[in-house]
Order: sequence, then structure tokens, then C-alpha cells
Amino acid sequence: MKSLSPRQFSLALGLLVVFGSAACRSSDGSSAEADPGDVTSTWDPPRYEEIRGVSLAQLRSAIAERLHEDRPASLDTRDWRRVQALYANYDTVALWLEEDADSERGDALIAMLLTVHEHGLRGDRFPLVELRDALAPIDKAKRPTAGQLAAADVMLSATYVALGEDLLIGQIDPSSVEQQWHINQRAIDVDSALARTLRLEPLRNAIARLRPPDEQYDALQQSLRRYRDLVQRGGWTAIPDGETLERGDTASLERISALALRLETEDFLPANSSSSIRPLRRQADSAGAAQNSTPQAVYDERLAGAVAAFQARHGIVVDSVVGPETLRSLNTPAEYRAGQIMANLERFRWLPRELGDRYVYVNVPAFRLDAYDNGAHVLDMRVIVGSEYEDRATPAFADSMSYVEFAPYWTVPQEIAENEIWPKVEADPDYLARNDYEVVEIGGREWLRQRPGDKNALGQVKFMFPNTHNIYLHDTPEDQLFERDVRA
Repeated sequence: MKSLSPRQFSLALGLLVVFGSAACRSSDGSSAEADPGDVTSTWDPPRYEEIRGVSLAQLRSAIAERLHEDRPASLDTRDWRRVQALYANYDTVALWLEEDADSERGDALIAMLLTVHEHGLRGDRFPLVELRDALAPIDKAKRPTAGQLAAADVMLSATYVALGEDLLIGQIDPSSVEQQWHINQRAIDVDSALARTLRLEPLRNAIARLRPPDEQYDALQQSLRRYRDLVQRGGWTAIPDGETLERGDTASLERISALALRLETEDFLPANSSSSIRPLRRQADSAGAAQNSTPQAVYDERLAGAVAAFQARHGIVVDSVVGPETLRSLNTPAEYRAGQIMANLERFRWLPRELGDRYVYVNVPAFRLDAYDNGAHVLDMRVIVGSEYEDRATPAFADSMSYVEFAPYWTVPQEIAENEIWPKVEADPDYLARNDYEVVEIGGREWLRQRPGDKNALGQVKFMFPNTHNIYLHDTPEDQLFERDVRA
């Protein structure tokens, strides 16, 4: 492939290993478009009589021989089987090499590799060194051997499989890092998707379409570019510790200026806001000495409003108060925020690609529910979810809603009964009767159950999708809870 020499590929390799610290940009300096572009199903691997002086029969034999050898060290057994399946599907002909040194599809694949950082993917998890080593001989040699050509073609296919699978289902098995993740996205038919994508033209657009086709995924990519740019510019300086700040309080000029600069860095305040902070005039005592030698400034309305916007963005109770939680969030480094965005891009790749035309989507950390009908967004509302810090975290899973129950009973889970209800009964013997609870026998065991009515914890209706996690959607009589910013 004459358009990317081994030296150029080595430079590309270096960019990938460090995740590419800046976003890829077009020649005019603008960010890459999120839309991958149109594709058509027009390509089939050509059967050249010879490639670089090697006959079709020789090359097919060499490819078959390479496929029966050990897999590349950076490729797992599953991906190696997928590479073998691709060649079996196309009768073991070269999938990337062309008659001369050019390979437009190979160049397209490598161009896509240079954008993996935009997806938060780790470039060092691809077989890049082995790909470089396989491409080098055919670039240098005027008449490469059949084995060298086969090695190059197979390594291009191996890289394609690794990239395609990662875009489809992510680089990490969610069960290895998320105890509460129960969505089996990895059951997707990756083999079919890879074989189908390989037939599309232009290939770069086709590979780009393997990523989640979601506006929120696009938004995360934009945020990742932004935070990486902040990291390149040095991030932000930590705000000094100090007393909790409420609107109208005074603190050192250094601390107030640092707070303003921090908010300015993420555009919660206009540029140069920090430089406009002015110290309070010092008051003198009766002897004429300054009462406070440290310059002071006011935590004013403008700063409080910016802090409120920051709190809303970061899922913190919106009260404009710079307390321990808000200060901790403000002082979280930009590098960490970029890592969080990368993690959430990965979680997006774990989600099902096809939810059907009619579905309900609950975003647990955002405390939000959205409903879609015929692909159109038709409803959104606030929701209350399980508390992450009290072993009540709502697990992530997907299931089919099967029925709706009106005026439901609430059979209290044993753990909630033991930890919450019975202690209240000990303190107040009339608690059960006053709150419409009854003791019933189910399956030979006593359970607490709350009768339907205005006091029922499930409200007037519950939506059931039977699952092993005892999770369902339900109403609540405590409407005031929805006014909270943090609803866990």
C-alpha cells in the first residue's frame, strides 16, 4: 500500500497507543462529522490472476496455510475464528491486496484506526505492531513472496475484525467489571455484521456505521474531544479547601478567584470572569490597623448561579452552596472526567442496538425515563431509582414488558421488611394498621403486604417485565420526591 509507508504507519501506531490526545480534524480545521456517510453493497473481493507476481493459486494456498498457524498474539481465540470465517466465506481469496501496491480498502481501514481515540477505544489493544511488521516486507520488496503477501492480508483482516468487534460490542466484557450489568449485548451476531460490512463501499463509512447510532453517543464523543482539549491546555487548578460557601459569604480573594477561574474553564462563566473579581475594601479598627490582612472577596449572585449550573450538570443537589461534595466535584481533574466519558462510550457499546419501534428507556444516573413509539420520542419524565450507596442500586438490564397491574398490592421484600418496616413497628405498634399493611403467607413463609390504596408504596399502577432482579416501574404516592435534583 503505497499511500501509507511503514514509517508513516509507525507514527500512526504511536498516536494510537496514547489514545490520540486531540480530535481528528479535517483539512479546514473543523471537527470530523458524526454522520458516517452513505454506503452501498457493491464490493466483492476480486480474483486477480496474480498479485505482485504471485499467482491466485499460490496466494490462496499461502493464506490457507497462515490461517492454520497460530493466531496473532494480540488476538484472542474468538477473533481468530472470526478471521478464519471471513476467509471461508470468500473462498480464501485476498480480501485487501490488489494487483499493484495500492490498496484503497487497506488505506481506509488504517484511516479508521487513526480515529479510534474518538470512540474512547484503546489503540494498544489492536494488533498494530504485528500489522506494521506484516506490511513492511511488501512495501520494501519489489517481488514479495506468497507468504509475505498472505501475512499482510491476514493481518489486515485480523485488525478489521478487532476494530469492528470493538465498535459493535466494546473492548471489555461488562460482566468482568460491572456487577450490576445484565444486558447480554455480546450475543449480537458479530460474524454476520463483519461479513456484511466488508462488502460495503466506501469501507471507511461502513466501518464507522458499526458504532452505536445514537445522538447521545455523538454528544459523548464531542465531550471527549472537549475534555481532551482541556487536558492539553493543562486542565484546571484545584480550588483551595475552606469553609462551606453560601451566597453572600466572604472568603479569601485567592479562593474566590480560583472558584471563578474553575467555572470559567468549563464555560459556566464567561471568559475573563476570574480577572474581574475585586477584593473587598479593608475595614480598619479604632487604632487604624486593618482588621484582616488577607484580601477578601464575596461569593456573589453571579458565582452562585454558575455553581448551580455546575451542580445541575453533575447530578449534585442544586443549592448553589460550595460544600464538600460540590468542591470535590469541582476539583476532580479533567483527565478523570475524560476517563469517565471514555467509560460511558464503552457502556453505550454494551447496549442493545435494536430496541424495536416501541420501547421505554430509563437512564438511571440521569433519573430520567424516555418512551419511544414508531421510533419517535413521545414521552419523558423524572424517575426515582435505587440508591448506589445502600446496596439498592438499580441493575442495568433489558427485558420485555408483559403486563400492567392497576391498584397493585405491594409484597414487601424480606430485606426491606427486616431493615425498615419491623423496626418501625417496634417503635409504633399501630404502624402496620395505619399504613394498610397485612401479614400473609406465601409459599409457606410469612410476608408483609401493603393493600392497594392511597398509601400503597407502588401508587396506583405498576408496569411488569418479569425478571430475576425484582425490578419494575411503578407509581408512588410521594409526588414531592420528584422535585429533588438527585432522586436515588
